[in-house]
Amino acid sequence: MFRHVIAPVRSYTKAANEVVRHRGLNSDAKLLLLYVQGLPESEADKPLGEHADELGLRPREYQRAKKALTAGGFLYEWKVQRRDGRWSTHQVLSNVTLTREEASAVRNGAPVRKAKEPEEPGGAKSTAGSARPRPAGSHPPVEEDCGKTSSHPPTEEPVAEEPATEPPAAEASAPEFATAERLLLSLRHQSRDLLLGVREARGLAEMAAEWLRRGVSVGELRHALTSHLPGDGVRSAVGFLRHRLTEKLPQRPPEAGDSPVAGGIVICEGPGREHTFRQVGDETRCRSCRREQARTRAESEPGGAVAWRDHFDKVARGVIT
Repeated sequence: MFRHVIAPVRSYTKAANEVVRHRGLNSDAKLLLLYVQGLPESEADKPLGEHADELGLRPREYQRAKKALTAGGFLYEWKVQRRDGRWSTHQVLSNVTLTREEASAVRNGAPVRKAKEPEEPGGAKSTAGSARPRPAGSHPPVEEDCGKTSSHPPTEEPVAEEPATEPPAAEASAPEFATAERLLLSLRHQSRDLLLGVREARGLAEMAAEWLRRGVSVGELRHALTSHLPGDGVRSAVGFLRHRLTEKLPQRPPEAGDSPVAGGIVICEGPGREHTFRQVGDETRCRSCRREQARTRAESEPGGAVAWRDHFDKVARGVIT
């Protein structure tokens, strides 16, 4: 295939490869996202459905595109009741994937990190109106971009990662620790609200590894951490997972040589033919043998056992009171 590409000079919209190549978005969802991205601020307050009508999307096509954008983490909605009692819908549409916590921050007007200004060689910035040659076929410099709108999100500047705090060597080398860390990092595929960074996952890995040491499988641990998530989303993935790892920690299994677990089938130590019974506590004889043992002990005591029928007969005759 031969490819012929001419970079536009004005009236264009930048599309990230993450959006263009996203397998979870259909063509209508990508077109709607790029269309809204290129709108000026004066038209950005319209509902997403009106923009879909302007594109000619039918209601069913719009619903499928909206569902794909929501599942991919590009679109979030909130139902808000106004002072007059009516309900309104707030929407946040982003050209990058966001968690609900990040989308809430954008909705509340959180500051957005801006990209660094491009500098000329030697540290001097180009003045307005200065002409610079542009080689044929290359993209226009930032200063020559014409027709841009302020709705284009700035490119985030690279953030220098702080050196991660390394766990003790004995813990990091344990197989349960490595398995737990991989599990925590993979939870984002189950729910985007559970997205963790490398340092955050490493800080929770020891708590998750304790579950594995207590006999919990990887699938059971994943289910315990991702099931029954809050309906309004997870505000803090680290705090939510730390709470579940602490509050739902199962009991440690009994070690070899401990007393038999209550509820098991054991052999009765009573007389007669060998038979079994189910333990309720730490007893060693079945119910029948314990009754026989109690009766024998009562008869062996001074005075012997008193039959209850004889006792009531004597009370009725007035012999005893």
